[in-house]
Amino acid sequence: MRAALLNLTLLEMKLFMRNYINMFFLLIFPMLMLLLFGGIFGNEPEAMFGGYGTVDISVPAYAGLIISVTGLMSLPLTLCQYREKKILKRFQATPLSPIYVVVSQISVHLIMTVAGMLLLFIVAKVVFDLQFVGRVLPVTAVFLFSTLSIFSLGFLVAAVAPNMRAATAIAYLIYFPMLFLTGATIPIELMPELMQKIAAVLPVTHVVKAMKAVWLGETAASVYPSLLILAGFMLVCLTLSLKFFRWE
Repeated sequence: MRAALLNLTLLEMKLFMRNYINMFFLLIFPMLMLLLFGGIFGNEPEAMFGGYGTVDISVPAYAGLIISVTGLMSLPLTLCQYREKKILKRFQATPLSPIYVVVSQISVHLIMTVAGMLLLFIVAKVVFDLQFVGRVLPVTAVFLFSTLSIFSLGFLVAAVAPNMRAATAIAYLIYFPMLFLTGATIPIELMPELMQKIAAVLPVTHVVKAMKAVWLGETAASVYPSLLILAGFMLVCLTLSLKFFRWE
């Protein structure tokens, strides 16, 4: 069964990489944003950003952007497509459980999310001499936890959407506010106070806050309020997903 799961995961990886829209928004779009804002503002220390440059505080924030692409767009739409095309139902007639599809999807999207973040880091380091003053372990732990918390929202979308068209509409309605109101693209420090208050209720905002804090040297314990919010959010989404998810 392990070999079957590995083969299925490799197949899903190939299918993911053939989706050029996903690959663009995961790998190319964050780099374009980085090059655009880095080219405009540079990476000189700014008092507004605590002595760090625009790129220094943008790269960890773009983690929210990268996670949102895989967790809110690709993952739920793929699962809905598989259900609508009765792929999940067909797996029930084979020795492989449909749960293997779910596990392989989580694995593929997690791997690609990490790849997107690593690529962004390399470009920022080479082009703008990015500063990284945090520790690898806390940054990795917060990144993976944040990824899984947003994935839980993707599962909820896949669970409640009756078909592919509805899933696409729901995903877009969630994705774009997360993209522009949470600090995942435009630094939240530049937003008006009202927008910052609105952003506080969105989960990706807490992904951005936690990632920026540990990236700039704070401990994971120092961002526990954001992590607790993400944990509660993940618990609610997973509970509702298990209640409403349908295999066919």
